[in-house]
Amino acid sequence: MTSLLIKAMTYGYPEELPVSVWAVPSMWKHYGGEMTRFAKEYAEFFPSIPAPGDMPETYRLGQHTDEWGCVWSNIEEGMESVVTGHPVPERGDILTLRIPEVRSGGVPHGFMYLRLLDLRGFEEAMLDFAEECEELQILIDKVLDYNCRHIRARLPYVKDYMIFGDDLGMQTGLAIGSERWRKYLKPCYAKMFSIVREAGKLVYMHSDGMIYDIMPDLRECGADMINPQYRANGLENLARVCKGKIPVDLDLDRQLFPFATPSELDDHVRECVETLYLPQGGLGLYIELNYDTPLQNAAALLDAARKYRTWR
Repeated sequence: MTSLLIKAMTYGYPEELPVSVWAVPSMWKHYGGEMTRFAKEYAEFFPSIPAPGDMPETYRLGQHTDEWGCVWSNIEEGMESVVTGHPVPERGDILTLRIPEVRSGGVPHGFMYLRLLDLRGFEEAMLDFAEECEELQILIDKVLDYNCRHIRARLPYVKDYMIFGDDLGMQTGLAIGSERWRKYLKPCYAKMFSIVREAGKLVYMHSDGMIYDIMPDLRECGADMINPQYRANGLENLARVCKGKIPVDLDLDRQLFPFATPSELDDHVRECVETLYLPQGGLGLYIELNYDTPLQNAAALLDAARKYRTWR
């Protein structure tokens, strides 16, 4: 899988499409032994089976506080937490905010843009961007400094590529707009990605939401492959912006998975591959499964992935 993904990222003529599957912890919890049997049936997509209760901290029931002081709350174990306690509620608090020490060298999901929202709260962060206050740049610089130190600490353990995840878009665009994103955040991603590229590693960037407008910018920043969502961006937009120019690991339509028939899911996978495929590469398929997707639909998706990954 890794070699196929690298070939897809670098237009290296992969022998078949790389396909990655992630079942969120709630799916393992909900389906139990059925999910284990399902994973064994599709073992090429599930290289390992998690032990019961094995999940990231933010997927656990209850609350925890991260190194920045953000309070994460979870009311359903197996699903991702949300930040309910924001440690920098006033602009003046930004000036005294201390940058945490580097703990693990890992770069968590929501490491830059979402971190700003977690620290300030959504409404306050939106006001910061709308008013372009001086404190906004101070906060950005603090988060960027922390991230750069984390990236440098992690790089010795990275073999081929480093994965970044930050949900930049909403369902119909960027909450702060592309103009302010380019002004305030594009330089941040360019700096962070340059650290990885200068070390001879590749950059894989995930983002939920409608981001096709800034995908060329992310490519300029140094992203070798981007993991965008099908529904939020639209297949035609992704083909127009990315095909032959920006490698994509396409996040298939999770909002379709629970409700479609197996035949419709097969059509969905085929349409995506038919539209974006190039023999030289630039395409991967990403399938994320949650417990709202019936196992028969999950099976239809993986059967389609098996069928169309050898598309020619």
